Amino acid sequence: MNDTFIEVGHYQLCKNGEAAPGDAFLSQKHDGDGRVITVLSDGLGSGIKAGVLSTLTATMAMKFVASDIPIRRAATIIMNTLPVCRERGISYATFTLVDIEPNSSVRIMEYDNPDYVLVRQNVVVEPIKQAMPIERKSAKSAPTREAILYYSDYRARPGDRLVFFSDGVTQSGMGMRLTPLGWGAAPVQEYILEEIAKRQDVSARELARSIVTRAVQNDQYQARDDITCAVIYFRHPRDLLIMTGPPVNPDHDAEMAREFTGFNGKKILCGGTTANIVSRELGKPLKLIMKDLDPVVPPMSTMDGADLVTEGIITMGMVSEILDRSSLPGGNLLVDSDRKNAATRMVELLLDSDRITFLVGTKINEAHQDPNMPVELEIRRNVVKKIQSLLSERYLKEVSVRYI
Repeated sequence: MNDTFIEVGHYQLCKNGEAAPGDAFLSQKHDGDGRVITVLSDGLGSGIKAGVLSTLTATMAMKFVASDIPIRRAATIIMNTLPVCRERGISYATFTLVDIEPNSSVRIMEYDNPDYVLVRQNVVVEPIKQAMPIERKSAKSAPTREAILYYSDYRARPGDRLVFFSDGVTQSGMGMRLTPLGWGAAPVQEYILEEIAKRQDVSARELARSIVTRAVQNDQYQARDDITCAVIYFRHPRDLLIMTGPPVNPDHDAEMAREFTGFNGKKILCGGTTANIVSRELGKPLKLIMKDLDPVVPPMSTMDGADLVTEGIITMGMVSEILDRSSLPGGNLLVDSDRKNAATRMVELLLDSDRITFLVGTKINEAHQDPNMPVELEIRRNVVKKIQSLLSERYLKEVSVRYI
């Protein structure tokens, strides 16, 4: 399964009237061994207090597993760290933890979240789970409490989708005429299969968004709880090439055009000079799109063979800002807003791709910087480095940068 990419996507909505989410979702790719670790935690209640406790839970789980602490010991530490509600005797936060090895071995630990859904070949596969009782420390005068966690493991296959969510999904619509007891686990599974049947290659991010959108519809478009869904999709990688900036040597223009035509995947030309070089070398005309103009981001163009043609520095700066802000809790709304321009279109292509290659021309644009300044300070390079860092660290993409 060396050619299988692990795509992680999630979508989240706050409870209606709350400014901060009470659920927390974290994901990271471990530098040492390439493991992908994700955690979804649901804080009791909603708002800031719930968000603090769910973030604490998710962060502890992530750090413990990344440090190779045995999963049962990690769970024991977490359970004995979390406070317990005096009235109901339950934890202030739940969690689902997923640990994926590079060979696609998957380990999952669940505590009080709805059961995860494993979809394989358009069928929901029922996993074998092991109950793990965990004794919780309590005050001297109180009896010892016991929490039940569930552990499961399996070997993922290409095409598998792992879907997990907070109870804001399964309990959505509770009290409504059509869903008096909430949406429920079985209807959620049916909906997931229907969405995959409609589009077999639906991305993790899009599927998570679709599930959350349906859940908030059940709540009459006013979420009664925090609603979070995460999807992990094992798929063949999707490649994207972004060309930006002219080569330092004009003799390399033809080489740049050959790189463009020879790339097997989606392609973005970012920068007027870059687009004009490729257009001239390939004999393919550029056409400026003048409809739906944006007051901040320069307009897009079209060229045969390119999936997107944009202006350079301003657009990439906006892409960096969107990626930065959208990786924060609740930030998905910034990406998925109705505002469509070159920057949001580029973000969509980046998030829907897995292996991203930047081909960066190193000629300094004198309109943007004093040509006497060192090349390392050139604006384009710095913006590309920022985007590379965001995509690698926060969105778990494989990103490479080449200079020409």
